Amino acid sequence: MHDLGSALSGRGPSPLMLGGGNPAHIPELERLWAERLQAIASDGELLRRTTAIYDPPRGNTGFLEALADLLHRELAWDVTAENIAITPGGQTAFYFLFNLFGGTRPDGSPARIHFPLVPEYIGYADQGLEPGMFTATRPWIETLGDHRFKYAVDFSALAIDSSTSALCVSRPTNPSGNLLTDAEMRHLADLAALNDIPLLIDNAYGLPFPGVVHRPATSLWTPHTVHVMSLSKFGLPGTRTAFVVGPPEIAQAVSSMMAVTGLANGNFGQAMTAPLVANGEIARLSREVVQPFYRRKRDHALDAVARHFPDSAPYRLHECEGAFFLWLWMEGSRRPSREIYEALKADGVLVVPGEYFFFGDPDPTWRHRHECLRISFAMDDATVDEGLARIARCCF
Repeated sequence: MHDLGSALSGRGPSPLMLGGGNPAHIPELERLWAERLQAIASDGELLRRTTAIYDPPRGNTGFLEALADLLHRELAWDVTAENIAITPGGQTAFYFLFNLFGGTRPDGSPARIHFPLVPEYIGYADQGLEPGMFTATRPWIETLGDHRFKYAVDFSALAIDSSTSALCVSRPTNPSGNLLTDAEMRHLADLAALNDIPLLIDNAYGLPFPGVVHRPATSLWTPHTVHVMSLSKFGLPGTRTAFVVGPPEIAQAVSSMMAVTGLANGNFGQAMTAPLVANGEIARLSREVVQPFYRRKRDHALDAVARHFPDSAPYRLHECEGAFFLWLWMEGSRRPSREIYEALKADGVLVVPGEYFFFGDPDPTWRHRHECLRISFAMDDATVDEGLARIARCCF
């Protein structure tokens, strides 16, 4: 994160940024944001509500009601405004949720968050207020042809015990682009219900917005699921706006935590997207603009890999079923991913070494975790193409 921040600061030579999670700049959305800014600025009352009045800790009531209606229409979820709480970004939402359910119980026993499949989002790794809060199950790995593979939940190894207080997955998954199947999600939801614990689902790239999903999928809603959605990957990361959607008691707890830590949420993201949520445009734009844009970016990146990586090279890419990353597995590499990362950084390319996505796995010697890189393809095509060419030269 220090390296990414330094690169974004504008000091020194600009590297090829294939390491961060910043979304692409989509022209249709950027024009829309300009229009919304002008509309807010030209409406005195709306400008005042956006910039000079605190919203309730849970969020703007009208916005919450419109979002609940959208989720009911688009996903057939039986939710109301009482099921939703707004937070300043998905990272904050998971900080609240992890520490709401994890830590030490009143009787002194541990309460742990379990990840049924790693690698998982790097931003979770240090969010526990107590050590040992996270546990994980290694994936089952299916090899597909010469240069592809896919992770699946290894239910034969997934163990839930008395210390397990919640399950957590992202869908699509950052870093791998994996989309857990509907059957996997149903199985996890059944386990959560059986053990009376929540299933936390990071929906930062999922349905109904931003909808960066490249194969059919159903969004699961049960009394034990808690979804976290965000405006970031829809093109508004700077607004830091996310939505926790779950049972009313969990939404209320998150709202109370927001009140204690920050008094109120920022109004800006809600004001920018309120009409799009109310009329359903946010879902239409996700289907017709955002998803096709990233599918094309993915296809361009895969084509660049095919052009630059020798066919005889020992590499595999995870099936990119969503999000905007390539997850490169250099099977049998003589250099660990951290060393490759440093070499690429010296060559002006920033990626993210894979080992940091395997938190919760107690065995640091597992070779696979040191053989992977996360590569973003959200930058412009020329940057992605050149970055992949340099990765090929460095690794093979």
